[in-house]
This record gives sequence, structure tokens and C-alpha cells, in this order.
Amino acid sequence: MKIAVAGGTGTAGQYVVEVLRNRGHAPVVLSRRQGVDLLSGSGLDAALAGAEAVVDVSNVTTMRKSVAVDFFDRAGRHLIGAAERAGVRHLVTLSIVGIDRVKNPYYAGKLRQEEIVRSGTVPWTVLRATQFHEFAEQMLDTLPGPIATVPMGRVQPVAVREVAEALADLVVTTPHGMAPEIAGPRVESLVDMARRRIAAGGVRRRPVLPLYLPGGMNSGGLLPTSAGPRGTQNFTDWLSEQKTTGTRH
Repeated sequence: MKIAVAGGTGTAGQYVVEVLRNRGHAPVVLSRRQGVDLLSGSGLDAALAGAEAVVDVSNVTTMRKSVAVDFFDRAGRHLIGAAERAGVRHLVTLSIVGIDRVKNPYYAGKLRQEEIVRSGTVPWTVLRATQFHEFAEQMLDTLPGPIATVPMGRVQPVAVREVAEALADLVVTTPHGMAPEIAGPRVESLVDMARRRIAAGGVRRRPVLPLYLPGGMNSGGLLPTSAGPRGTQNFTDWLSEQKTTGTRH
């Protein structure tokens, strides 16, 4: 099956492409490197020609609400419009657990993305996932200064490969609408994850200062609230894997 992957060069997208290819499908990467621009719509019609399904794992790195909302609004509208014209039978979109409970500028963009998916005519599935194991490291990379101020939230981190496998499972089935949320096997403290990631090496060593943020994160807003698939790799095992392979995301 020809399956287009929007954001196929990103953290999640690379795994989605790999999993689909290993399962015998023909993934097509929708990215600027491949001549496709989601924000302008350039190249989308040609790339989606003959595609039966689309997995959307597109992303933008920002903590500005206006930027996030603009990106997911424009990218979502162009992607769905091209999918409608191509006769795509299933659109699977990756979203985030808790975006309707936690106040966050980036999450406002993801909520807009979900709204566009629901309002389109292409049959759809939205899979909300908890934070990836890489989240603590990615957050540390964005924090300047000699001290890392990390929010005092709890998360249930999941392996990005396991999320990619779940997306690959969903895209070849009947559209679900809102799919059961996927999460990792164990609840973790975000502050503790940051400290352990620093101790494991490969990132800048500095003290971690817990930071209280209003808006739902501290009250478990990022945790799943219903039953759903659960990954098997916990954060401790993931850290050990990084030490063994020397991988840094």
C-alpha cells in the first residue's frame, strides 16, 4: 500500500517510515527535502497521487502560540485538501495526551490540528500519545543558563518506536475517530527524568530546579485518563539503551 507520511524525516516520522517499509508498504515522505511544503501546499498533489492513506506526524519547534496555531492550521488545511483531491481513504494524525487539559502554547496548535481533521471529509483517526522518552532531553536543550528550571509535572513516557508501530497498525484499519490513547508503562516525574538524563551523560551537566507551572501539568494533566495500549519500554530501559548505543536525539 502506498502510504504518505507527513513529517517523515522527524523523530517520529523516521520510525513510521521504517516500520511501514518493513511491513511491505510503500511509504512516501512528505517533507521539504522531497519537494513538498505543507505550509504552501507545494508538491502535495503530486506526492499524494495514488496514495491510499496518510500518516501525519508533522511538527514545528516553537513555544509561541501564534506560530504553533498558524503552522498546524495551514499545514492541516493543505494536507486534507490534497488528500481529498487524491481520494485518500484514511488519514491518521498523531496528537498528544492532555492537550485539552494543560495550558501550553504548542498544545493550542495541536488542538487546532485536531479540529481541522475532524471537520474534513477524509475518514480519520487521531492517536493521542504521551510524551516520548526523548522529551526530557529535548526540553533541557531549550533551557538556557547554568540552572535548568524543569516543570514539576508527571508524565507516562512512551518509546517513539512503539508509537510508530501503533500508527502503522491504525493506518491499515477502518478509521476510528479518536483512538484509545497510547502511553508508556510507568508514570515518571519530569524533574527526575531530567536529572537522570543529565547523570547518564551526553547532555550539559547542571543543577535541575523544580518549577511550578499553573495550567494543569502539576495535577496530572499529561497522564492518560482511560484504558488504551501501553508500551513496554520504560524510561530506565531507554536510558540504558542510549548508553549502549551512544545515541543522542
